[in-house]
Amino acid sequence: MASVSKIILVGNVGREPELKMTPTGRAVCEFSIAVNRVSGKSDSGERIEQTDWYRISCWAGLAERAQQMISKGRLVYVEGRFTPREYTDREGKNRISLDVSASDFQMLDSRRDREGGVGAMPEAPKGPNGPEKGFDPDEIPF
Repeated sequence: MASVSKIILVGNVGREPELKMTPTGRAVCEFSIAVNRVSGKSDSGERIEQTDWYRISCWAGLAERAQQMISKGRLVYVEGRFTPREYTDREGKNRISLDVSASDFQMLDSRRDREGGVGAMPEAPKGPNGPEKGFDPDEIPF
């Protein structure tokens, strides 16, 4: 019987991607994403939101594409294989790292959203005498 291991995440990039090369010359790009979730309500009735952090690794050609397209704060869809990893931190506490080896990613926000805020309208093109007149839908003859 065939088996499948797949995780899909949508979240905001938490740190700038870092492109490295393995000793064998294979590219790997690492970054983190934050995924927010509602975990219930407090005693006062307010929603309790929690943030889960995932470490993402992209390999080979996907790594190079990630380095060019991904930046801190952007909304990204990541698809890949999930691997929880246990480690001991500097204080001697056992911790779990949520690692994902990405097989694909997709940017979900546009550069315009990131630079001017969601829903921001682009500035009107400027001509030699100030802003050019934009398209008026009332000028359509039909």
